[in-house]
Amino acid sequence: MPVARDMLCYGCSYTWGCELKNTKLLVLGIGNILWADEGFGVRCVEALNAAYQFGDDVTVLDGGTQGLYLLPFLEDARYLIVFDAVDYSKQPGEMVIARDDEVPRFMGVKKMSLHQTGFQEVISCASLAGRLPESMMLIGVQPEQLEDFGGSLRDIVKAQIPRALEVALEQAKQWGVTYTPRTTSLVEAHRQVLQMDNYEAGRPSAELACRIGDDRFMREQA
Repeated sequence: MPVARDMLCYGCSYTWGCELKNTKLLVLGIGNILWADEGFGVRCVEALNAAYQFGDDVTVLDGGTQGLYLLPFLEDARYLIVFDAVDYSKQPGEMVIARDDEVPRFMGVKKMSLHQTGFQEVISCASLAGRLPESMMLIGVQPEQLEDFGGSLRDIVKAQIPRALEVALEQAKQWGVTYTPRTTSLVEAHRQVLQMDNYEAGRPSAELACRIGDDRFMREQA
């Protein structure tokens, strides 16, 4: 199954078109980096891949907002860790960890975007086919701001990335997954512009770029 074009499979040298082998662990980040804290999951897998190296039986995947396109990856995984921003109606930046049957329930608390409905459908489809992972973990964070097009993570959400990685790595270790810190910098030329530091530095000011929607369109609709 080819990888959809706006997903990045960190386990191989191609952005798409790779064929996955049987996977012991799938580490999945879902969300949209264009909408502020919605990008938490993607930024987590980006940071994880930059800091650690895994074996061939582990896939670290930026799943974006792909929904059902993620089904083959889920079905091929023995274990699953998902990073995501989910609205639990808690304090901004608060982390919630859900396991196994709790995962779809927590992800369905309040829909923030289409990707959440899509991933719930992925879990349901895998369950109906009898292909769910043996065990799943969701590492979620309560967003502070979503209505900021082109914005990056708010500081209180960004501060949870190191803790989220610690939780994921500890769980991976309990599942018998091995990993080592990277000793050299990981350079991905085709992703440089989207790396968080570059993304934040390259953002135009609010005066030059509308961040909450086109006021002309909103007036017309009114």
